Amino acid sequence: MEKVTVIKIGGSTLGNHDTTIDDLVALQKRGESLVVVHGGGNRVTEWLKRQGVTTEFVHGERVTDATALEVATAVLAGLVNKEIVAAINNRGGRAIGVSGIDGSLIEGRVKSREMGYVGEAVNINPQILETLLQSGFMPIVSSMSLYAVDRLSGAAQILNINADPTAGDLAAALRAEKLIFLTNVAGINDASGKVIPRLAARKAQSLVESGVISGGMIPKLNACLTALNVGATARIIDGRQLNALMNEYKGRGGGTTVYKESDD
Repeated sequence: MEKVTVIKIGGSTLGNHDTTIDDLVALQKRGESLVVVHGGGNRVTEWLKRQGVTTEFVHGERVTDATALEVATAVLAGLVNKEIVAAINNRGGRAIGVSGIDGSLIEGRVKSREMGYVGEAVNINPQILETLLQSGFMPIVSSMSLYAVDRLSGAAQILNINADPTAGDLAAALRAEKLIFLTNVAGINDASGKVIPRLAARKAQSLVESGVISGGMIPKLNACLTALNVGATARIIDGRQLNALMNEYKGRGGGTTVYKESDD
């Protein structure tokens, strides 16, 4: 199979993804093998609010009870996923939407009982993605997983998982050439607030420990480190910029490259 690029579209940038869609279609037409992982937590919150359900967060993650799981599944695997697929196909691309449930792509377990149906990936079965790629399609993956490990009797069969580590796990399983995060920031910043163009893995860990890297950037960084283990290039760039992806492929993407020291 040709070299694959895994692209994570952040939920916070989905409202501004018009040029991203155009870039994805253009890259596919020139022969690039792309897998897109998307978020959409803001849309889940919006729909829970419509249902009169209050959203509770612990350490930045949504507590997901049975009701929230139903809404998250419908919104992420349904509405958001199909909006992206439709936008790509209407522009002449060839996309198919899947979730981590389909083909047992992602087998997960509950992270902690207090979080409800919030999971973490235990096993990745990438065959469905490989089949789609070999057939000329661009898989669009929503970050739900099969509740396959240590499942309690009577529990739901689906888990809601963070799309950031999902992107890293899929990149590793596919032995991807590149992992790209399209975010709503310019890259990873140093203590003075300036973007770090190149960040060594060991230095990255120290920045986390010192609190310079915090919040939602931590799971993105960890996903990059996962991808580095299979030799992928890991990039965090500003998805708000026009033609951010095309500029990335032209070597003008800006942002931050996370690398292993042995890559120097």
